[in-house]
Amino acid sequence: MTATLQDLAIEVRSKNAGPFWVTMELFMRDEAGYAVVADEAFINERLIEQLYDVPAADVRIFRIPSLNVVKISYPRPVPQGGLRDRDIHAGQHHVPLAVLAVPENNC
Repeated sequence: MTATLQDLAIEVRSKNAGPFWVTMELFMRDEAGYAVVADEAFINERLIEQLYDVPAADVRIFRIPSLNVVKISYPRPVPQGGLRDRDIHAGQHHVPLAVLAVPENNC
């Protein structure tokens, strides 16, 4: 069975960060899990571009080793509360990231 990011994390969540941004947070269980998500060869702007169809140049990734946390922010596809907004709180945006398979050499 392939491990996913949610298997290595205490919590993977997303939330709105104002009306124009989404922030996702990966709270890892330990330093080993943090090392997996902090690896720029694995979690990077290009991966977020592929998962969320946002330009890589607009993605911001914050690695916080003292907390074993990685935060990822990107512009919302539509403004919060707009006519085409399907998740006003951005509470479900984390799912593609949470179910992402961990590279086998990191399990």
